[in-house]
Amino acid sequence: MSLPAIILAAGASRRLGWPKQSVEVDGESLVHRAARAALEAGLDPVFIVLGAGAEALQPLVADLPVEIVPNRHWEEGMSSSIRVGLEALPPAARAVVLMVCDQIHLEATVLERLIQAFQASPTHPAACLYEGNLGVPAIFPRSAFAELAALRGDKGARLLLQQPGVTPVAWPEGRLDLDDANAVSKIEKPK
Repeated sequence: MSLPAIILAAGASRRLGWPKQSVEVDGESLVHRAARAALEAGLDPVFIVLGAGAEALQPLVADLPVEIVPNRHWEEGMSSSIRVGLEALPPAARAVVLMVCDQIHLEATVLERLIQAFQASPTHPAACLYEGNLGVPAIFPRSAFAELAALRGDKGARLLLQQPGVTPVAWPEGRLDLDDANAVSKIEKPK
């Protein structure tokens, strides 16, 4: 089964002060790093939803076989990126992996464990568990697509992950993202 991924990377990074998608960790931009991890885990196709600063960010993944999905309504928040990502999916998609690009410890092995958990119970979502909460990356079966598409505002899919039946995959490092002050202190502003 081909399992597509949607990487949500359309935000303006106002709290950080510069595009976090372009921040480099070990010489690789975060948006490239997320897309590479998705591809290495066998996800296909990989869609990257871009909005704010899309023209500057698109070249950062030009060497990867990914599809850029423009979100002209990115200012509405994450829900608009989820919707345009879902619209880009192949009609036969039976599930989707939702990801963000600012989880600095994301690697293909995390996604592979998530995929295995989902395959064991493919009628229910599977999500990473960190700090006692379920979050992205997460896999949603097709039966959840309508609920995902109905999200509005700057809300991600976390609300849907609070429903019973979600398969948890422990990933403590998932809590470290660029909204975390300690993580930000360890990076430098791109030149």
